[in-house]
Amino acid sequence: MYDYCVIGGGIVGVATAHRILERHPGASLLLVEKAGRLGLHQTGHNSGVIHSGIYYEPGSLKARLCVRGARLTKEFAAAHGIPFKECGKLLVATDAAEHARMLALYERSVANGVEVELLDAAELVRREPRVTGVGALFVASTGIIDYGKITRTLADDVRAAGGEIVLGAEIAAITETDSEVTISGPTGSWQASRLVVCAGLQADRMARLAGLDIDLRIVPFRGEYYQLPPERKDLVTTLIYPIPDPELPFLGVHLSPTIDGALTVGPNAVLGLAREGYRKGSVNLRDAREILGYRGFHRVAAANVRTGLREMRNSLFKRGYLAECRRYCPELTVADLLPREAGIRAQAVLRDGTLAHDFLLERTPRSVHVLNAPSPAATSALPIAEYITNRLDDFAQ
Repeated sequence: MYDYCVIGGGIVGVATAHRILERHPGASLLLVEKAGRLGLHQTGHNSGVIHSGIYYEPGSLKARLCVRGARLTKEFAAAHGIPFKECGKLLVATDAAEHARMLALYERSVANGVEVELLDAAELVRREPRVTGVGALFVASTGIIDYGKITRTLADDVRAAGGEIVLGAEIAAITETDSEVTISGPTGSWQASRLVVCAGLQADRMARLAGLDIDLRIVPFRGEYYQLPPERKDLVTTLIYPIPDPELPFLGVHLSPTIDGALTVGPNAVLGLAREGYRKGSVNLRDAREILGYRGFHRVAAANVRTGLREMRNSLFKRGYLAECRRYCPELTVADLLPREAGIRAQAVLRDGTLAHDFLLERTPRSVHVLNAPSPAATSALPIAEYITNRLDDFAQ
């Protein structure tokens, strides 16, 4: 029997295994991952941004853990020779309404302890001549990195500390008793004293396997990206973001330089009918049935009809997508939007139609389940891991 078991080989699961072994050297630990490699899903399909923590409700887990996570991510990368770059981020207001939201966001950034500059239209153009707006916020600490490399390096440390990692291990049953937790599937069965589940797109299903009475469902949202041609990769030098709608958990279509030298545009946010289907039009009958039959989704859809229709239109018609980008970068053309693989965000939706905005965890006497950990979970992974480890250690008190 293992002292600890972790289900899920994304960055949060691997970081948690890493933190457990740092705190409890010599403990026996097993990490199991359904896929054939680590970081396959959300970890490997994001824009690689080291977020600053500017957006999130002051005092929330996202606000607290993202600010700290940005610093810890950079420190870990520097210590392990993983390239990253603090290129900074401009959040651009394109009209009066967005400018008012921008000022409110500035106040939130102050509350969250994030250093931000307020720029007028002239200073915005001076810094980024190809970007237009009525004003902007500049966040110097925002960076870019490859989270897949972070995950693989963490995994190397886990193995070096004696942890075991098993790939291709789908879990079909979780049984908890007073003394242990047993997980099992087609490839094997394992017992542990403590269990952590970081299952991302399958988080709700794993929780129900464990017997948790949860009132939510994971709804996948496809984030479709484009990549600019190589000759356009120097169009901007910083990340360019719109001012987000505070009622939505998505940040909007943005221009993102990547650590490998590309320049991406995206993502949008379109309902997905397959939790792990990255091709446009992918449908998984089980996933679709669960989403479309869920009352909470019906309420989300009813409350966001206009937004949903706009996102679907932009997904179907490239010119609509382009219009979102041209609001702050007017020289972009349809020819600039080259294909790039989509990502899928695991978004927890409550039965009352509420989107879970914060990180969300639940526990049983011997396990911790991460039920909602979308962006900025990659940035926040190291302090999330510490938070989970603290919860595990509470069991022993």
